[in-house]
Amino acid sequence: MPKCTDGHFEVVWPRGERRGSLKPLAPRTSDLSGLKIVQLWDYLFKGDRIFLQLEQLLRERFPGVEFIHWREIGNIHGNDEQALVAQLGSRLTALGAVAAISGLGC
Repeated sequence: MPKCTDGHFEVVWPRGERRGSLKPLAPRTSDLSGLKIVQLWDYLFKGDRIFLQLEQLLRERFPGVEFIHWREIGNIHGNDEQALVAQLGSRLTALGAVAAISGLGC
């Protein structure tokens, strides 16, 4: 807590000091044809319906696109969230995923 001396307060900036540096984003994939996309979901809102619609629309636009369903990955915001997220990168690599759709509800 900032101290007050004679009516003057120490100033604290709420953003704080930047600890890390910005890194460039990975290049975007322009054509999803024939690629595997993973679905990540926190089991809230209507992700099951939304992913179904997205699959249909993406299959129409990108022939041969494949999906690794959210059921196979599990709830990314559940009881085992930390373990699941910690292993996510290596698991997705092993499954051959090159992109992800993250559906998080409120």
